[in-house]
Amino acid sequence: MIIINPTYESLREWIEQLPNTFSTQGKIIYNARNQIRIINGPDGKVYNVKRYCCPKWYNRIIYTWFRTPKAIRAYQNALTLQQKAIPTPTPIAYILCGNTLLDESYLITEQSPLSHMLYELGDGIVHGREQMIAALGVFAATMHEKGILHLDFSPGNVLFDFVDNQWVFTLVDINRMRFGQVNYQVGCRNMARLWGGKEMYHILAEAYAKTRQLDAATCYQLMWQAHHQFWKGKKQPKSDFPVVLE
Repeated sequence: MIIINPTYESLREWIEQLPNTFSTQGKIIYNARNQIRIINGPDGKVYNVKRYCCPKWYNRIIYTWFRTPKAIRAYQNALTLQQKAIPTPTPIAYILCGNTLLDESYLITEQSPLSHMLYELGDGIVHGREQMIAALGVFAATMHEKGILHLDFSPGNVLFDFVDNQWVFTLVDINRMRFGQVNYQVGCRNMARLWGGKEMYHILAEAYAKTRQLDAATCYQLMWQAHHQFWKGKKQPKSDFPVVLE
């Protein structure tokens, strides 16, 4: 099955060949259980193509008959985010492979021009980043006010950059999202997976609280407790930066 964003119907022939050509095209930017490649399209633009690996046999049954595959969810969630004016790379198409049961699947999106990830906050350094951190708090609060909850709001899934004299953010890896009212407790705890120390969370909480007209101290307490609880006892992530818990 192939579903293509009508705006990109001109890419159909190229998209249909991706399951056969994926492994020989472009540049790998992520290679673990799933693989992501940056690939030049026939129109001269750069696209992000994610291949979801073949699920285990029981998940093949689940994703075929009982649960929406990740590629479909990510594609549909991207359309919803854009309708709500929350930045995310434009979805181009998704591909589901397999005869009776789901095999591999693919998600094709535009490649984001933003060049930074929130991993950079993991070193605990706040000086010089205050405005960016505050802007992140506003972004998260705006997202929650619009009824959007990214269930994996983590350093690798938020891209950012300074564009036209302002900090801008975009969401990626969006197959796990929830839409509906997001109260302040859930919203503050949604910040748990970010990397950074207490000073960073104070700035984040103040901007978040101001945007949602909440008490900053309460927001900070919820955020920091959730952060500490999430990371306590977890294995150190593979990165140049540590997770700051103290």
